[in-house]
Amino acid sequence: MAKQMTKCLVVGAGPVGALAALYAAKRGWDVEVYDLRGDLRDDSTTPLNFTKSINLALSERGINSMRQSGADGLLETVLSETIAMYGRMIHGEDSKGSLTEESQLYDVHGRYQRAVDRGALNKVLLDQLEGLPNVKLLFHHKLTGADFRKKKAWFERRTASEKSNERPQELEVSFDLMLGCDGAHSGVRYHMMKAVRMDYEQSYIDTLWCEFTIPPWSSETATGRTPSAKDRFRTSPNHLHIWPGSDKMFIGIPSTDRTFTCTLFAPSATFADLEKNPEQVDSFFRTNFPGAAELVGPDLRRQFEQNPHLPLINIKCSPHHYASSGVILGDAAHAMVPFYGQGMNAGLEDVRVLFEHFDSHPTTETGQQAALESYNRERVPDAHMINDLAMGNYWEMHAGVRSRWYLLRKRIEEFLSDKVPSSGFETQYSRVSFSNQRYSEVAKAVESQGKVLARGLVGSALLPLAVYLAWWTVRRQRGGQGAPLRTAFESIQSMLMRLVGR
Repeated sequence: MAKQMTKCLVVGAGPVGALAALYAAKRGWDVEVYDLRGDLRDDSTTPLNFTKSINLALSERGINSMRQSGADGLLETVLSETIAMYGRMIHGEDSKGSLTEESQLYDVHGRYQRAVDRGALNKVLLDQLEGLPNVKLLFHHKLTGADFRKKKAWFERRTASEKSNERPQELEVSFDLMLGCDGAHSGVRYHMMKAVRMDYEQSYIDTLWCEFTIPPWSSETATGRTPSAKDRFRTSPNHLHIWPGSDKMFIGIPSTDRTFTCTLFAPSATFADLEKNPEQVDSFFRTNFPGAAELVGPDLRRQFEQNPHLPLINIKCSPHHYASSGVILGDAAHAMVPFYGQGMNAGLEDVRVLFEHFDSHPTTETGQQAALESYNRERVPDAHMINDLAMGNYWEMHAGVRSRWYLLRKRIEEFLSDKVPSSGFETQYSRVSFSNQRYSEVAKAVESQGKVLARGLVGSALLPLAVYLAWWTVRRQRGGQGAPLRTAFESIQSMLMRLVGR
């Protein structure tokens, strides 16, 4: 008997929704993809957050999810339009007022992140779907209702040509399975919460963000260029650039058109002050982010005033599914702050993990429910953990990159990973970005490593102190004068700082 055909509705045609539709289509299901926006391959389509948001960091989890999709040439096409980022470039100013750059590699083994254009990635995925006979792409369709018990959904169909005072056409659609990939303000999640007792937590941090663009370098606009600039990029194209601050930071990610998409992160009070006094934007940047204003150029203030100032949301919920008929993925299930660059990667990984569970169960309704239940048991702890890790990584990006103790731990873990691989040591960043290890297992491994390192560092510090105290005691007993105790502590501190390289 042939396998039961499943009608799958995917709500949301972004990268996560498009990849989910591709996985479903490759299994022979009838797939319909709905999105309330126009065709996302059209440059005139406005993203939901009203920014370009063109640059994202693509890491192993996202790459592996596309690798496992079964789509010929998909991964190769995507990777051909990315830029390698080997590490962070930390920008600052020395005591003499000269601009500085410090490269901090992501990984001792040379692994790297890839800067990818979100629109280009989305286009490649949608192009793959459009060529499949069992897939329909339906844009300008807004989800207005869903009954997961009766397996029916309702959409309003709108087009740009329709007059605003005309009642939109409503469609009723039956389904076997609905995949909610429609973002942080998910309509699928909203309607699913009517059918399932879902624990839901939404929070905002006291940080807003605003997007800026660094243009390509040209001889006509020769100002604003760092020593690492090359190939008409104003600064190194192979780094994620960070201007760190005590409670704020400015970052830049390269694009294939030689621009950098940049983001200012700062407390809401800082934004409020600059909104009241926009003439201070330039001096604010020169004071807090040395060299950044020159890279952005003369329209720095215009970009600040015209681009929206948006909040950062963190969402956790459980469960992620209802019975056999619905499941939410990506930001719909676990929207997170962007400080680990894992939002899209975690969403793409959701797709891979979900379909691994589908593949390990029968294609019947009972098997489908069992697959969703096992997926939920695995994925919810991981989703909650990456949300927490992303929140914690804000400190690393704006403060940790200058912390001696953070750099000391990083150096020791990288040394052990490189020279003593049998130790199993890796940095948290490497585990998150360059492996497919479950996020919850990453946290456990890093915690264990931290305890081992703490014991080791304490032992390293106390051993010379114990030797000194023994020597000092003997000297005192013999009537000699031991060196001051402060000298011993200074020697220990000097030894640890040499390990850091400072």
